[in-house]
Amino acid sequence: MNNGTVIMDGVAVPMEGERNLLELIRKAGTELPTFCYHSDISVYGACRMCMVEVRGRGIVPACSTKAEDGMVIQTSTKQIRAMRRVIVELMLASHDQNCQTCPKSGDCRLQAVAKQMGISRIRFNKMENTQPVDLSSESILRDPGKCILCGDCVRVCEEIQSVGALDFAYRGSDAKVVTCFNRGMGEIECVNCGQCVKACPVGALTPKNHIGPVWDAIYDDEKTVVVQIAPAVRVALGEYFGKDPGTLTIGKIVSALRRMGFAKVYDTCFGADFTVVEEGREFLARKAAGENLPLFTSCCPAWVKFAEQYYPDLLSNLSTCRSPQQMFGALCKEQLTGELGIPREKLVVVSIMPCTAKKFEAKRPEFQTDGSPDVDYVLTTNELAVMMKQSGLDFDKLDLDSFDMPFGFATGASVIFGSSGGVSEAVLRFAADTLEKGSAQEFRQFRGGDGLKISELEIGGTKLRLAVVSGLANARKLIDKVRAGEEQFDLIEVMACCGGCVNGGGQPTGHAPEVEGRAKGLYDSDKMLQFHTSNENPYLQQIYADRLDAHKAHTLLHTGYENRKRILQEDFVLSGGVDKTLSLSICFGTSCYLRGAQELYNHVMQYLRENNLEQSVEFKANFCGKLCKKGPVLEVNGKPMEHCTPEMAVAEIEKQLAITH
Repeated sequence: MNNGTVIMDGVAVPMEGERNLLELIRKAGTELPTFCYHSDISVYGACRMCMVEVRGRGIVPACSTKAEDGMVIQTSTKQIRAMRRVIVELMLASHDQNCQTCPKSGDCRLQAVAKQMGISRIRFNKMENTQPVDLSSESILRDPGKCILCGDCVRVCEEIQSVGALDFAYRGSDAKVVTCFNRGMGEIECVNCGQCVKACPVGALTPKNHIGPVWDAIYDDEKTVVVQIAPAVRVALGEYFGKDPGTLTIGKIVSALRRMGFAKVYDTCFGADFTVVEEGREFLARKAAGENLPLFTSCCPAWVKFAEQYYPDLLSNLSTCRSPQQMFGALCKEQLTGELGIPREKLVVVSIMPCTAKKFEAKRPEFQTDGSPDVDYVLTTNELAVMMKQSGLDFDKLDLDSFDMPFGFATGASVIFGSSGGVSEAVLRFAADTLEKGSAQEFRQFRGGDGLKISELEIGGTKLRLAVVSGLANARKLIDKVRAGEEQFDLIEVMACCGGCVNGGGQPTGHAPEVEGRAKGLYDSDKMLQFHTSNENPYLQQIYADRLDAHKAHTLLHTGYENRKRILQEDFVLSGGVDKTLSLSICFGTSCYLRGAQELYNHVMQYLRENNLEQSVEFKANFCGKLCKKGPVLEVNGKPMEHCTPEMAVAEIEKQLAITH
């Protein structure tokens, strides 16, 4: 619908509902450089690279200026070009310029914009910006020296994921993006989803690289190295080699992995078929008993950690089923070690995932046997592309190859796991087959890129109400309504990344069209496979019959969860007096915080100030994270006070002071 016309660089461009000038200019074929603009988060306007000249208004930022009928704009004048060059040169002067060894090299927006601006030298002296690299996270590497302060990571983490693990601190030239208390990424409430990695235009945030250890394992003659490939990888890897999003490249991927030295190449979808069967049985049993509903899916490790941190009271509602990655790892090490006659530590299982959180998941102690992990290493889609290039493989010239059996056989139900709604549809296919004796159905109402999809349906005489949600901010809103009794569901599928695994933190950077293309590729793949319901997988049926009794199935395929600490760190000193006559410690863990720890702290501090006691007190904060339901908890000289009120705190403080004096 034409809502008017803008004259851009002498060309009439129709307005068709674009939100700002930047979108309209890009629609017309001019790529304005930006560092801080993402269509799915708020407009920030910090980088000032998208400035344009509007007749009668002067120079304005295109990202935050609404297009108006009759507006005349110029996208590149002498003045604007000079401004952009200065901005980029200043960024480069304060930037870590070790570009040759940067993981983002070749895919860095700062490199690309510098080239677009024709910058061949930097006129400003290089500023010292040496900051330690943060290696504490299993999933994400953070290099503050490469940060350009665009704020993309801050806004994605807060607005899309509602976690807020990163934020700005300090002012002016001292401004930085920091974590809470400046701790490591692995010590804070980061859920490892990697959406900050995708948003970062430079190398300040990248996936934790596991390429080196994988090569070492492949070259170790005493190790047998096998690999599993997640469904979302096969519809995204081609983008690194010039293919359209959604192009199915699994045949070339299998061929490449064999040439790189992997002994066996398997499909994570085989594990996903087991996940569907186990989760389907669990769902039907809970529905029949009317217990622990809604059932939340547990395939997404970022969502699981989010639930452990913010909704520990709902952990009994999470499915106990392991994710497909971990089911595959447990089954693979159980079966292959026996078949090959090798000890468990000699079998190395590598996962190729679209997700950075899978790196964290593989390191969880629940997924280890005597210190030996079920999955040894996790590579992202990006890391696989790098390894293929390191091997000198020409992607276009690779032959097609097929998976090894039996762990390479999968049904269409498991393939669609990679898209938001796919898990729910797969479980419903299983439920329909179970309750209606062989009924084959598709549940298209759960497909599409909407952040929240709700549907009511009836299967085998059983009425069901389901929700599919992606993006943790959307999940938080929905769960809060469930806890408040405003919404009721039987099953809720949660994926941390908007659109599902196809938009994971380890995937190529993409926007809605790319994500939709990848999802379409998965559903097209489902149509081409022989079976579309997970329990039809003949190899799955054989393993259940020959190897998995009820006890072993529960041991290998299920897990449990824990209430996680807000911050994994020692106590923090909030205030420290000189003589330290009195020692106070307050818990700011999730449970205590929600029960009024902040208000209690404020009251106690006010009492101490009013009575000139600040010099006699050392006040600490801890973050125990226990699901104790006894908060707020205040310790006075080592004595814990549960359900503490300001009155109780003051009385105990006065009692302890009387004793010491």
